[in-house]
Amino acid sequence: MRKAKTALCLITATGLTFHAFNPNFLSSSSDSFPNFPEKLRAPIHGVNRSSRAIATIAFTAVDYKFTLHGLSVDSDEYRQKLSEVHRRSASRIRKLCEVNRGFYVKAGQFVAALRQVPKEYSLTLSSLQDQAVPYHFKAIKEVLIRNLGPELSDMFLSLDEHPIAAASIAQVHRGVLKGHQEVAIKFFPEYRFEWLVSEFVESISLELDFIQEARNSETTANNFANNKWVKVPRVFWDLTTHQVLTMEFCTGQKVDDVEYLKERRIHPMKVAEVLLEVFAEMIFIHGFLHGDPHPGNILVSPEGQNGFSLVILDHGIYKKLDEGFRLDYCQLWKALILLDSKNLQRLGERFGVAKYSRYFPVIFTGRTIDSKSALGKAMSVEERRNLKQELKSLKMEDISSFMESLPSDFLTILRTDGLLRSIVSKLGAPQRVRLLAYGKYALYGLSPKLNPESEVLQLLSWMAKVKLLLYTMYEKIRLCC
Repeated sequence: MRKAKTALCLITATGLTFHAFNPNFLSSSSDSFPNFPEKLRAPIHGVNRSSRAIATIAFTAVDYKFTLHGLSVDSDEYRQKLSEVHRRSASRIRKLCEVNRGFYVKAGQFVAALRQVPKEYSLTLSSLQDQAVPYHFKAIKEVLIRNLGPELSDMFLSLDEHPIAAASIAQVHRGVLKGHQEVAIKFFPEYRFEWLVSEFVESISLELDFIQEARNSETTANNFANNKWVKVPRVFWDLTTHQVLTMEFCTGQKVDDVEYLKERRIHPMKVAEVLLEVFAEMIFIHGFLHGDPHPGNILVSPEGQNGFSLVILDHGIYKKLDEGFRLDYCQLWKALILLDSKNLQRLGERFGVAKYSRYFPVIFTGRTIDSKSALGKAMSVEERRNLKQELKSLKMEDISSFMESLPSDFLTILRTDGLLRSIVSKLGAPQRVRLLAYGKYALYGLSPKLNPESEVLQLLSWMAKVKLLLYTMYEKIRLCC
């Protein structure tokens, strides 16, 4: 272990030495060291990426420390300086992501979509969602020829050299087939593939297999074949390999582009409702969940029977939920809607977190387990005070234990739910819309012979609403008395 640590320190130090003689290291291209043998280039690039990351973190930490040193946290100067250092740090991190590419951009996209980060970070990093630094078309053309054959003109009438979007791991170009079908062609250069597989976890390597992505896409298309709101681009299998994916070209704007929606007279609240119901169906019904629903992967198209449709893109990362877990998760949401404390305790035991099951309502619905507030409403002052007192007894190891004990399926859903909450918040929808969508599809998931519009399911949803209404009336009467 000591030797491994020593080796790691030496490798990092070597990378930092490279940068010491290159003050523009954050602008260095991944095509550096062209004269090095191919086998050496990938490890050297890996050292460079790691070193850039370490240096960026160090610079950022020092910036915060010295900029805010000696300032009172309650002062206007502190708040002004804090905003300034947020902007500098976010810009520094964006540059790191653009140069290192790959998973770094993926991480930047995730951070940009979170509501909890300072606005300076979300605004600065949001450009990573579809504007990452593109690769030169020469490298892209080599990939096409190697995968599809040397005579590209036999397949394409035209192929735009400028990418539609340079995503985190692959980039997309627009083209027209011989049959005049407009397509989007997604690919990644060979030299990018090698270091990514060795450097990142299995989920990222899955995203690099376009055959698997195409299969995921078709599975999702089949799952939503009867859904009038969902559009999944068709795959052209004869022009698809492990490294090249050719799909139907679909138009639209990012799902959180409120100005676009208003210009098209598409109500943002309705978009939020449809989005939540689509992902609720993925979770509670199909058990096949898109793992990266950031705004750049979900477009709103003005085409559709009802005035618009949601175009679901980037099917590289999916999670197939265990069937037993799916049913337990449906039961969890039924218990959350009805505030069934006994069932929540039982499900906490099944998920391996019985000690913390009383916090499920807080995590998912923003209410305490003893809440009398209506669904989607904020906690009362008294509830907040009681919860704050209760949370004081929790330690950092409790939070760590909770997260480590949860099944991996649960963690995937938590991440997806976090991204969806952020999008829905930007669309101006109240939390109640999300809770009712999840509750509705949880009941449907427990009764697969029903459909979401069935009278029985509507009755069950109505019963849940009535119970919540009674809670609200009770609270008002109690306050009056």
